[in-house]
Amino acid sequence: MKQLSFADAEYAGKRKQTRRERFLLEMDQVVPWQGLIALIEP
Repeated sequence: MKQLSFADAEYAGKRKQTRRERFLLEMDQVVPWQGLIALIEP
């Protein structure tokens, strides 16, 4: 069995980001979640 190089190992650990993951990351940046939670919590 061939040993992986550091570059190969790093590339193998990465995977393509899904549309859902990109959407959720963008929503976390756009929506003021703490303010909304503060309104709903009481």
